[in-house]
Amino acid sequence: MTEPTLPGLTPWLARASQLRVPAGTRLFDAGQPCPGFPVVESGAVRVSLASPDGRQLELYRVEPGDLCVVSATCLFAGRSATAQGDALQETTLRLISPADFEAACEAEPALRRHVMGLLAERMAELMAVVEAVAFQRLDQRLAALLLARGPVLAATHQQLADELGTVREIVSRLLGRFERAGWLRLGRERIELLAPAALQGLCAGANPV
Repeated sequence: MTEPTLPGLTPWLARASQLRVPAGTRLFDAGQPCPGFPVVESGAVRVSLASPDGRQLELYRVEPGDLCVVSATCLFAGRSATAQGDALQETTLRLISPADFEAACEAEPALRRHVMGLLAERMAELMAVVEAVAFQRLDQRLAALLLARGPVLAATHQQLADELGTVREIVSRLLGRFERAGWLRLGRERIELLAPAALQGLCAGANPV
């Protein structure tokens, strides 16, 4: 087993249950008790908020070495989960029980300090998401997402819409505009960036399409 990045967690991982789940598995749900503290060993977990009409807004992803802020805060506060977590691909993780996570943080001050530091970093990332949703135009947010994932993306329009918290039709319309401008080339579940500088200009408030 790979040594975890969280200090002092190794003894508790030995007691944790190991899960191997396929892509699309719901690991925790908003409003439900947190099942434990997940330590991802391989794969990735997508943490998102869902609206009543089924739209989703991705908050962050948990990959090996990352911290799930929703799980940690819910366990610290003894509250239900505030978002949902889904496996993006086949994922292997160890799930530390709530009681063991609390005991580990009590027994290992370095672990607690490290977790609190990671929580602060994640909160800064979440504030950036809130700022983008509240104040940035959707075409700029889409351009930023494409640049972050490029130069070639293997993604559907629906997947991009889910990450942006909007509907597929709007994303498809914007991608069509970008393609007509010569900024990218669309294929089946494939997007190739042709003019990253133009997309960067859009993010900065220039190059409207």
